[in-house]
Amino acid sequence: MRNRFDRQLEELNNEMIAMGVQISQSIGNAINALLSQNVGKAKEAIAYDQEIDQKEREIESLCFKLLLSQQPVARDLRQISAALKMITDMERIGDHAADISEISVHLSKEAYISHLGHIEQMARITSVMVLDCMQAFVDRDMEKAKDIIKRDDQVDDLFLKTRGDLIGLIRQDPKNASQAADLLMVAKYFERIGDHATNIAEWVLFSITGSHKSADAVAHTQEAR
Repeated sequence: MRNRFDRQLEELNNEMIAMGVQISQSIGNAINALLSQNVGKAKEAIAYDQEIDQKEREIESLCFKLLLSQQPVARDLRQISAALKMITDMERIGDHAADISEISVHLSKEAYISHLGHIEQMARITSVMVLDCMQAFVDRDMEKAKDIIKRDDQVDDLFLKTRGDLIGLIRQDPKNASQAADLLMVAKYFERIGDHATNIAEWVLFSITGSHKSADAVAHTQEAR
């Protein structure tokens, strides 16, 4: 019975890696559609979100099957519970990537008012963060998970630089305001993707240690009372 359970846990790890690859590809599709201003690519990126949603449902089903198949030990329970939390954030990343592609469609016929270098960097960093989260989960690598959380500061800094650049362009010419608002929203979506990747990394740590930032904060508050 335990051998079968272990095989299913390995299947869960493989499915998490597969979803991580999907998410990373989704981010790549979104930034490519934005940079190329290719409506066809943007629509393909939007449609790809359905595959991510399907993968989320498959992993969720597998997790429930693992929980019901036999009484898991504490370590197993943490791993399965963390996976259920992680796929929620992963699905939201897919949604944000689709949102970025929808904005790309809207901007496809306009020349950009600014070079999108900072936004492209945000896409690259967040894509790697997601893949590293999945590897940290499978390898039970605490140091990698902690490093991912630190990398979110890079994403935040790039967002602030992008916002500053766009505000400057609006000041130069108010006609830039409409596109600047759209590009700022794109940057904000990437900043949120970084936040979701950070959440995932925190659940990776929980799967290893049994301690989670939000739960610890609540416990600390209750003790203070």
